[in-house]
This record gives sequence, structure tokens and C-alpha cells, in this order.
Amino acid sequence: MVEYSVFSLISNALSGHKNWGRAWRDPEPKKHYDVIIIGGGGHGIASSFYLAKNHGIRSVAVLEKGWLGGGNTGRNTTIVRSNYMLDENAHFYEKSLQLWEQLSHELNFNVMFSQRGVINLIHSDSQMDAFTRRGNTMRLNGIDAELYDREQVRRFLPYLDYSKNARFPIYGGLLQPRGGTARHDAVAWGLARGADRQGVDIIQNCEVTGFKMQGNRITAVETTRGEIGCGTVGLAVAGHTGHLAAKLNMKLPIESHILQAFVTEPIKPMVDTVVTFGAGHFYVSQSDKGGLVFGGDLDMYNSYAQRGNMPMIEHVMSAGVAMMPNLSRLRVQRHWGGIMDMSMDGSPIIGKSPIDNLYLNCGWCYGGFKATPGSGWGFAHTIANGKPHPLNAALNLDRFRLGRTVDERGAGPYPNRH
Repeated sequence: MVEYSVFSLISNALSGHKNWGRAWRDPEPKKHYDVIIIGGGGHGIASSFYLAKNHGIRSVAVLEKGWLGGGNTGRNTTIVRSNYMLDENAHFYEKSLQLWEQLSHELNFNVMFSQRGVINLIHSDSQMDAFTRRGNTMRLNGIDAELYDREQVRRFLPYLDYSKNARFPIYGGLLQPRGGTARHDAVAWGLARGADRQGVDIIQNCEVTGFKMQGNRITAVETTRGEIGCGTVGLAVAGHTGHLAAKLNMKLPIESHILQAFVTEPIKPMVDTVVTFGAGHFYVSQSDKGGLVFGGDLDMYNSYAQRGNMPMIEHVMSAGVAMMPNLSRLRVQRHWGGIMDMSMDGSPIIGKSPIDNLYLNCGWCYGGFKATPGSGWGFAHTIANGKPHPLNAALNLDRFRLGRTVDERGAGPYPNRH
């Protein structure tokens, strides 16, 4: 890896960026790896990084059908939080948040993690009761939470609609001060550079087309760049999990849906935290470039398309304007869609599969980006040891067969359904 001084940065910039060294290698696939991780998004790269760093497993390849971070890692609203209620999720996501807090230092790369806080707005007496319960549970689990009344929210977020005619009156809010945002592409680049330095091969433009089996084990992965032998395989392909699982005759309890996101024209600093609107499923923050980044709920049909549709655009915009009337004055510059792998209980699957040497990392619903370091950390432990870490032990595939579901909707704006 080439390190750059200020003078070399200026020199390279003036040369038209022709002399930059690679941030990570572009290797040809080897004939065999101890571990193959399929999926070059945040979860896959993080898994390879922690496999090498924490467990000394460096014969690792990450196979990405397109370019690194070109899927959901680059198609989200960058929110990071651990404000869950059920113990199984609360402890896991809190571990992930703790990893976020040291990730830039660990990678020696600024992932632009900003702990600006995440606040869930409250719009009724029943929601106040539900969020009070959630906040108390969070604090019992050692997670930060602060309950605000209406006047505290007004002082904190003066740009919301507090008028008598507000469609959804604001009763209060539940704040997690340690939550916030990170820069999604910086996360992908930092993890890729870190994994590469540990000896991991990141192989882009390498689509998996099939698998070779011997008994109940995968012996090789068939790709557009040839056949690659393997000891263990980890599947971390988000919304395409069902597609690849079908090649192994597996049907998983997940569905693929589109989740849209939007960004406005840049404005002066206004939204200095992450605000979620519980009555209309809307969430917004402001990027370092000044644009308001926001999103809403799923397009409620199964799809692998990375694009949305007009009814959901109208739904998200109307929810946003109901919460922030001044949003109506802004122009939306662009919008995009990511493919969410929605599990049947709203919680992720991270553990062993029915195939002896295949491990699953999927079903992240709305929580994929914020789980990036925790997912990689837990998945690496599970692969390296052949069994899950206690923090992800309950998030196994078998829970659906046994009826031990972790039934917690992953959407930030809503309180737990229990």
C-alpha cells in the first residue's frame, strides 16, 4: 500500500490523478481458498477482514459479481443505531455500535462515523407508553436512551410542525445520543483496504454461477472467472440470497423487496441529527454535502430491481412534508433503490446452514448498514469456530423450524410490536 504525503497528493492531483497507487489489489482468483465469502458489500468485506485479523485465516477470497460496495452498501441512508428492545437484537447491535466507535482507528481510515444521535418521534399516548418501555429496556441492557417530552423535542428540533393543525401532533421523542451516520462508500473502501492488507483477495466482476458438491459439502464455487475450490463458503449477498440459495436447492424464510432512498439539493446546515417519524415511516438526516437524505417503507412487492415506483415516492414525500413542512420547498436531486432481504421475524440470520460447510449472513431487513462491523465480526467468529458467538447464537436459521423467532420489526421509526 502506498502512503501519500501532502506534496504527493498535490502532485498526483495536478497530474490528472494518473499516478495513484491502488488502495487494494486486483488479484486473479487462485485455484483454492480456505474460505470464500460471496458478496463484496460491507458485510462480506467486514467478514473477511475479521477472519484475517481476529482469527488468522488469510486464505480468504471475497467474490463480487459487480464492483465493491455496488449493492446495498452504496444504496442506503447510512443510519447507525442500536435502539432495539429484545435482548437478542439489543446486545448484538450494541456490539456493532461499539465496533463503529473504533472502526476508523482500527482501519486507519476515516469512515466518517458521526454520532449525531437518532431520535424516534412520538405521536400518541400509546406510542409514549411503548417508547418509554423500549427506552427503559435499552437502559437495562446498558444502551443509552433519553426520553423527551414535547417541549424538549421542540427545542431540539425547531423545524418540525408543532402547530395545532399538525396532522400528526408531536408528543415527545426517544433519543439514542450515540447513534448517527457513517459514510457508506468510505466504510466499503476502508474495510477493503484493511482486508487487503491482511492478505484477503478481493475479486470483483466475478459472478457465482453454481456450486460443486460432494455429499453434503461444497467443494468448489463456479464463477464467470472459473472454478474456485473452497474449504468453507459464507453467503453475504443481501437481497440475492434467495437466488443463490436456490442453486443449492435451499428455500430460506426471506423475501426480497425494494427500499427506496432520496437526496435533495444541498442547503445550509439544518438537520443535525437523524429524525424518524413514527406515524408515517419516514427518516431523514443531512449529508456532509448539505443534501437531506431520507427514506420510508418498502415497495410492497417482491423484486430484484434496484429501482422504485411512483406510489411509494408519493407516500414518502407526503410523510416527510407532514413532519417537516419546509421540505416541500426543496427539489429532490435523485433517488435509488436497494434490495432488502426481509426475514419473517424482522431479525437477521447469521449462522450455519443445512449444508455442512455453508454459512449464512442474510435477512437483515432494514438493519443491514448499521450492522456492518458487528455482522462481519460475528460471521467471522462463526465461520472460524464452526459455531456461533453467544451474541449471534439466537439469530440462527433453526429458530424458524423450532418456533423460537426473534420477533422484532427492524424499522427504526416503530416501537416494538410486543
